[in-house]
Amino acid sequence: MAPPDLRRPFKRPAISDQERRRQQSLLRQAQNRRDAQHHARFLASTAFSLPSQTPELEPSLSQPEHVPDSQPEPSFKDLDVVEASKLKGAEARKWFAKQLMLPEWMIDIPDKLAIDWFVFARPSGKRCFVVSCNGTTISRLKNGSILHRFPSALPNGARRKDASGSSQSYSILDCIFHEVDQTYYVIDMICWKGYSLCDCTSEFRFFWLNSKLAETGACDPPSYYHKYRFSLVPVYSCDQDGLSAAYTAAMPYVKDGLLFYNKHAHYQTGITPLALVWKDRNCSQYVMDTDNKGLVPSQQQVVLELQEDGKVTTCDDPPVVFGCLDGNYTQQLELNSGCLIRFAIGEGGLVLVDGKLEKADLNYLSQANRARASADIFSKVMFQYSVRHSPLRIDDLLGSIISTLDQESKACDIDMDG
Repeated sequence: MAPPDLRRPFKRPAISDQERRRQQSLLRQAQNRRDAQHHARFLASTAFSLPSQTPELEPSLSQPEHVPDSQPEPSFKDLDVVEASKLKGAEARKWFAKQLMLPEWMIDIPDKLAIDWFVFARPSGKRCFVVSCNGTTISRLKNGSILHRFPSALPNGARRKDASGSSQSYSILDCIFHEVDQTYYVIDMICWKGYSLCDCTSEFRFFWLNSKLAETGACDPPSYYHKYRFSLVPVYSCDQDGLSAAYTAAMPYVKDGLLFYNKHAHYQTGITPLALVWKDRNCSQYVMDTDNKGLVPSQQQVVLELQEDGKVTTCDDPPVVFGCLDGNYTQQLELNSGCLIRFAIGEGGLVLVDGKLEKADLNYLSQANRARASADIFSKVMFQYSVRHSPLRIDDLLGSIISTLDQESKACDIDMDG
């Protein structure tokens, strides 16, 4: 039986599940302001303190040591630099993956997309954060492995006699390393000269980034004290012109979809609905997930985490349950709690009720690669599912923008008449 049509109108009377998460995320950041300065200092020091060996190439296959009941293992949020430096394999990958702001996939067009959102073409490459401190610069990937250690023109990023400013200051940039031109494309700024920007809106962070980065000479060609070039990514307001420019304009890098940032969003580590990624074949080489041979499988594949009660879930917070495996079945396959499992979505597809998953037709394939850090997020699964059956197209996004602007214009006319 063919799967139901997932396409939704631009405006719906009922609020969507993803829109509800966006509103809750904005409310949380207004109510719960964490110590962003402490987090930035912690992240900078940890980037230099962790060992240089790459957990991706040398995953830890041993079981963690037994921890006495009187000394429970600290959560990732409670780890200090010394404890984090002991992490290996999957644990190290999970810790570092949560230090960056990771977007959800756009499965629902946000309200007021043209008013409250930025858009830019995402460079293809390796997502990483770059830290300049103590006269050197280091970049680390999401899995915790060191990408490069090098001198740079970033503040305190190289040992130079004419260096100015405090030797204790540090800066942290959210980047994508584009291998074709050996350039770090900066998509966000986390900290600048010891001043944390995590509690600033993305509107302010983009302004600060454009104002400060070029002043340092980091955007200049490589030199003795500046091994890699840094470059800014053109960011547009998500109106008709901005979206069209991000989608069609030529860029100095290979595009990998579009990124949408809510103008009011703080830099929230981990997965957030206030940043969204969207792709189609015109702005990305890889719209549909491929297997280890680079081929698109005939059936969509998902990676889920096995829980103690047999449920298989996404890595969202809270996780989304896709099904439950029988205990005898997991024992037969030697599947343990916490392991990541790859499934194929069968002909029954995914059944949703009010935007929430009601049922999934899952067929077991194998355990996931050990280098994998976490299960898929729900929005990615749904985006991949919609791409196969009823994709969200650029015309849908442009239509939503036109509809929003028309409504704003009518509301303005009514206010003026009154």
